[in-house]
Formats: sequence, structure tokens, C-alpha cells
Amino acid sequence: MTYSIALNFEDGVTRFIDCKPGEKVLDAAFRQRINLPMDCSDGVCGTCKCRCETGAYDLGDDYIEDALSEDEVQQGQVLTCQMVPQSDCVIAVPVPSSTCKTGTSRFAATVASITRHADAALEISFDLDQAPVFLPGQYVNIEVPGSGQTRSYSFSSRPGETRASFLIKHVPGGLMSGWLERAQIAEQVSMTGPLGSFYLREVKRPLLFLAGGTGLAPFLSMLEVLAERNDTQQVSLIYGVTRDQDLVMVEALQAFAARLPNFSFVTCVADPATLHPQQGYVTQHMAAEVLNDGDVDVYLCGPPPMVDAVRKHFKDQGVTPASFHYEKFTPNAIVTGNAA
Repeated sequence: MTYSIALNFEDGVTRFIDCKPGEKVLDAAFRQRINLPMDCSDGVCGTCKCRCETGAYDLGDDYIEDALSEDEVQQGQVLTCQMVPQSDCVIAVPVPSSTCKTGTSRFAATVASITRHADAALEISFDLDQAPVFLPGQYVNIEVPGSGQTRSYSFSSRPGETRASFLIKHVPGGLMSGWLERAQIAEQVSMTGPLGSFYLREVKRPLLFLAGGTGLAPFLSMLEVLAERNDTQQVSLIYGVTRDQDLVMVEALQAFAARLPNFSFVTCVADPATLHPQQGYVTQHMAAEVLNDGDVDVYLCGPPPMVDAVRKHFKDQGVTPASFHYEKFTPNAIVTGNAA
């Protein structure tokens, strides 16, 4: 038996290593040619200090307080030279991946299917030469054939599958949208990743997912994982779009509601002329109960104005979520962050 350890670097690159029972993270990383920061390797200098975001572990008692204080231990800080995992873990490493002589993985992908959702979005699936390991919510860079350029998209499928899917906004005149209009089944592309600090953390309290347009994609991946685990925490999703035709994959959400008894969702459309029952923005449909007096982990994926509006809404309402993770995207880029 081994444990899967996700090393999430400062530049958003994630690398996975396996750690044997009783093996220290630093030793496991070196064994797999990832040079995590270190100096003494004896729990004395603190150079290898990182933060464990998810998982169980033992730090022993061989390190000194100058290297890792009790307050830091309570905040999830660890010394990788002393940390022995007792479960799968996610570790935030406070340096770029290049510093540790590692980087993203590259893998080949073959177009398996393309589903068009009117003029709003396209759902594309790829068969991969290897099942990518990623954290639910992360993204990859997909090379646009013939352009020499890449575009970033979040997985909508769950980790560990050899068929990966993505929900891509249709952008008239856009580089990726233009290729998708002429893409053929069995055409090959390359991907690099996984990337991003927007991913599902350990579930300790109710979850509130806020999706704008094709920002629904990472939540589909998260919901797959939650359903597979039979998670019992309350999960609420508010899915907002601009036009009626932008509201896609609602059937997938209904299927998750059937699989996850504690999952519920609301959809809304901003267009004042909509025939949809809920008109307006996600901030107008955020019931007090889903905020749970702030004892909630909020995940938000949408365009920059939506991210800014939600942050302002929380401030105006005097609500500070236990944690707030967001990803804002433009047609060409993804930016992830954490707040509150």
C-alpha cells in the first residue's frame, strides 16, 4: 500500500508522488526526482517547511520548535523531512516547481466526442494515452492544433479516467472555438498539467459552489468525486448565466441530485427578458441557509466581474466564509486564488 501525495507548487503546477508506509515525504520526493527545499533534513533548520491542506500524518517529535512552532503545527504547517503520511495528502509547497527541478506532465489526447450546446458552449471528450492524476477542480493547457498556442480549461470529468471531458465556452472568432468548429473525431492534441490552486479541499463543513457559465466545469468534477465518496455534507450550487441558452448540462446536475441526497442546486439567468423562473445574478439567489452563518466553504468559478461581485456581496452582508476559493477566467486565461 502506498499513499498519493499531491505537491502543489507556488506557480500552480501539481505533481503527484507515492509515499510508502513509514516513509517521510522529503525522502519520497527525492526518490521520485523532485528536489523539495531542504538543508539539514533533521528537523532543525525549517527550510523544508510546507503546509498540509488535506490528509492525516505524523510529525514525530524529533524536530525543534525553532524549525516548527506549536502555532504553526496547529495551522497545518509541516516539515517534509519529518512528515510521515497516514493517508493521501495535499501539500502546498511555497516555491515554484522549477526550483525543485520538476514541472508539468505532458500527455497525448485524441478527440473522442464533441457535443454542441447551441451557440453557448461545447462539451469535448478526449481519450488519453494515460489516466491523468489531478485534484478535482484543476485545469490543463490544451494545445490548439496548428497554432502553436494553448488555452486553459478545467476538467469536468473525475480524476483517474482515461477519457477526460471539458466544457468550453463558444467564443465567436476565438482560437479554440474556431478549431472546435472543424475538429474531427480521432484528431490528436497534446495537454500539459495539471495546474491550479482551485481544487476541492478536505470536506469538513457545508459547501457552497458558485458557477458562472462554463465555470460549471470544475464543479462537475468535484461532484463526481463527492458522489463516489458518498459524502454526507450539505452541498449547494448556484449556477448563473447571461442568457437562457447559456444554461447547459442541467440534466447532469439533476443526476447528481439523485446520487447525492444532500446536494441541491439553483439556476438563474441575468437577462431581464428571460423566461426562466429565477432572474438575476447568483448574489440575488444566495439564501441565508446556504451561508450557514459563515460556517461554509465557498468555491467560485466564473468571469472576473462575477468574482468581484460575490466578494463585494460577502463584505456588504458581513459574511466571512470559513474558506473562500475562487477561479476567474477570461477567454485566454485562468486565475486562481483564495480569500477570506
